[in-house]
Amino acid sequence: MSLLNLTLAQASKALHAGEVSATELTTAYIKAVEELNPRLNAFITPTPELALAQARDADARLKSGTATPLTGIPIAMKDLFCTAGVRTTAASKILSPFVPPYESTVSAKLKAAGAVTLGKANLDEFAMGSSNITSAYGPVENPWKRTGSDAKLVPGGSSGGSAAAVAARLALAATGTDTGGSIRQPAAFTGIAGIKPTYGRCSRYGIVAFASSLDQAGPMARTVEDNAMLLNVMAGFDEKDSTSANVAVPDFTQALTRGVAGKRIGIPREYRLDGTNPEILALWDQGIAWLREAGAEVIDISLPHTKYGLAVYYIVAPAEASSNLARYDGVRFGAREDGHDLIDMYERTRAAGFGPEVKRRIMIGTYVLSHGYYDAYYLKAQKVRALILRDFQQAFTQVDAILTPTAPSAAFGLGEKMDDPVTMYLNDVFTVPASLAGVPAMSVPAGLSSEGLPLGLQIIGRHFDEETVFAVSAAIEKAAGFNALPELRAK
Repeated sequence: MSLLNLTLAQASKALHAGEVSATELTTAYIKAVEELNPRLNAFITPTPELALAQARDADARLKSGTATPLTGIPIAMKDLFCTAGVRTTAASKILSPFVPPYESTVSAKLKAAGAVTLGKANLDEFAMGSSNITSAYGPVENPWKRTGSDAKLVPGGSSGGSAAAVAARLALAATGTDTGGSIRQPAAFTGIAGIKPTYGRCSRYGIVAFASSLDQAGPMARTVEDNAMLLNVMAGFDEKDSTSANVAVPDFTQALTRGVAGKRIGIPREYRLDGTNPEILALWDQGIAWLREAGAEVIDISLPHTKYGLAVYYIVAPAEASSNLARYDGVRFGAREDGHDLIDMYERTRAAGFGPEVKRRIMIGTYVLSHGYYDAYYLKAQKVRALILRDFQQAFTQVDAILTPTAPSAAFGLGEKMDDPVTMYLNDVFTVPASLAGVPAMSVPAGLSSEGLPLGLQIIGRHFDEETVFAVSAAIEKAAGFNALPELRAK
């Protein structure tokens, strides 16, 4: 088997058994990045020299017996995580010269565990988007193609670079962030697995902020097991982050073999939306059948305020974004444009530094927070958000986990929906409610569309019950037997 086709778990075993060195494994991935990144644009800043230095350190740890399961594992780091000494852009012009003097907690934990960083992965600018077309460094191309077509497809967003890198075998795994579906939707579009942990499970320290009450770091990888191994390291309390939860971190890999016998799985009727692709609904029904066959009890449930999820999200998230991005003014942070006075300099800096989607969300957020509209929009949205949370809490008195589709369609073409922001926002219709409630949710690849594109199912769990999410996800993964790959190197 090619080194590039090993899962993270398989690669870890091979490294610890001495069957391959971290340097050999890393070199294979560096070559893959050099070969395919010019086409896919999955990385903004490849770091091959850093990766090789870290690989040599990993080999020393492997020889000395001080290695961890992630030692020597080559990963991609979403370019939203601050990395000391390595440029961090958030895919925006305004941060193009920024080289952080400090490390985010999540990247520091992975570095301490011996993971090898291949580079900084592309994303939608400031994580605002569902397609990875808003990046100031160009769009990311999905490694998958429709059957019989060479049209370029989006990888989903905002963690599209991370997803494309893992799917195209440019990295064994990647970090992502999920604000309204930005791990789960690109995972579904590219045929990989990804989990948004409970809000507060992973530290947000050192992650460039979009919407502070929603942003959550999480892993993206080829299998459910690989995600569990990554989350074991990424999760944990951090006193540097006031929203970090002081909750014990279990060994998530232990949950993978629990099975679902006796588990109660909720099927929310509100997720059967008019206009949803019939293939998505058919896959959902197949997922329900798989869980029944594995011994789970399937229960119809209601999440009545789900229909307001998108409206609430696109008030709360832009409001928090307008506040968080106020610091990028050319004085405190950001590349500066010259102006004839301070106000002119601010205006020129922000006009040149931010792309259209970021400007749109800043304007929406500023509007809903303005005098006369705060109560009508922002305050009301927060009240409805509380009702969405209550819906989930009530549902989890009846069920152990919830099964839904991840996205309303398969990957769409680059540029197909760019002119219609509302249509673009609808990509998040199935993922946003779990984000608003702060509950853990995972996307697992479960089948192919009639056009040969990956489709995902989403498993949602109780707060801090990622173990059940992993157990149900592993059952879906086993039943689906998804092993399709994009035909990249065969062409």
